[in-house]
Amino acid sequence: MAVILVVDDEPLQRDILKTILDDEGYETHTAASGEEALKTIGKFHPDVILTDLKMEGMGGIELLVTARAENASLIFIVMTAHGTVGSAVDAMKKGAFDYLQKPLEKDNLIITVRRATEHAELLKENLQLKKELYDRFRMEGIVGKSSKMQEAIEIMKKVSGSPATVLIIGESGTGKELIARAIHYNSPRSTKPFIALNCAAIPENLFESELFGYEPGAFTGASARKIGLFEAANGGTLFLDEIGDMPLMMQSKLLRVLQDREIRRLGGKDPIRIDVRIITATNKDLVKELSKGGFREDLYYRLKVVTIQLPPLRERKEDIPELVTFFRTKYNHEFGKRVKGLDQPSLRALIEYSWPGNIRQLESVIERAVILCDHDAVSLKDIKSELGYSQPQGVMDFELGDEGINLEELERNLLKKAMAKSNNVVAKAAKLLGMSYKTFWYRWEKISMEPASKKAADE
Repeated sequence: MAVILVVDDEPLQRDILKTILDDEGYETHTAASGEEALKTIGKFHPDVILTDLKMEGMGGIELLVTARAENASLIFIVMTAHGTVGSAVDAMKKGAFDYLQKPLEKDNLIITVRRATEHAELLKENLQLKKELYDRFRMEGIVGKSSKMQEAIEIMKKVSGSPATVLIIGESGTGKELIARAIHYNSPRSTKPFIALNCAAIPENLFESELFGYEPGAFTGASARKIGLFEAANGGTLFLDEIGDMPLMMQSKLLRVLQDREIRRLGGKDPIRIDVRIITATNKDLVKELSKGGFREDLYYRLKVVTIQLPPLRERKEDIPELVTFFRTKYNHEFGKRVKGLDQPSLRALIEYSWPGNIRQLESVIERAVILCDHDAVSLKDIKSELGYSQPQGVMDFELGDEGINLEELERNLLKKAMAKSNNVVAKAAKLLGMSYKTFWYRWEKISMEPASKKAADE
């Protein structure tokens, strides 16, 4: 139910308006002066304020300016006599939503108030979306306690407030777009658009029209003007993912945009000034691309004013438990599940896995596990198929008794059985347990077992 505040120093007018608006289902409050209205605004937080312009003491325009100085989202409708329409126009310039002439017509009043409350609702939704975006992409919300991620986050914090171009380097699935969005939403441009383009997904012949737009008749089929991504992102950020796949022809045109800060639509004659921050990302080694002639050197140095290197997940395994908790919570909420966590064998398997698909792959595994899990905790059987994990036959032949189990002894026995089953060949024993060679060897030595033969290590 929308809340309306009626401000008028004529008691009869206030009562009539309150009766009409109450009958329309609004929660209506009244104030006899501008000064009283300011107190009422703080108490009831109205969605729309309907105020007379001419009142004793604080008038309607002064009320509007004072109230909106405290809360710019307040919606005002001003009421004015026939001879003071000029004052109503002045109120519109100062931020009023609309005005009504006295004597008021009931139908016109109801329609105008309805439009105003709908506008207020859209503003609320917009503010909520912005808050959710900030909460999602705030620096403090980026998961990563490892030293490499902390280093990346520190650079992000420093660069967010500047207009500098940023180059994000990392393997596929490491979260490059997430980092780009975090930089944008923690910058002075946060209220402006963030637009992303995957350069690897655009055919070469469509690149220019996609970025710069075109005028009618620019080419066959161009029947109407199209705004390109640079114009759409004006005032905000344009994120060019997989910049290493941008054709050389477009690289030269992008360089020109960075230098001149203007574009020209295809078929257009006049240059268009733009104010766009460029953030790029790549999973390629651009230095190698330079030596092969696949990337322009001058553009490379323009883009890498600030470079952020994102580590692959296999190099930040200490972050996996926190990432797992984050994704588990996310998909519990999304699917209405109540999975409380992961058991130790499944968490250990996730930590030991090499993650070729990085964070994107981990998220997919946890999403599937939450969907399929029919008990309190995710177990190894819920994730092992996603990791290519095969449980060794004849090795895990134990039962959990009332007294529990000694995990250290179990691990020692598993390693011994795996070595025996593989004739002391470490590589085969590691494969049997679904471990990497390095992890198996580390655990073998850690539990102070008899050392494997040098021949086994060499093999």
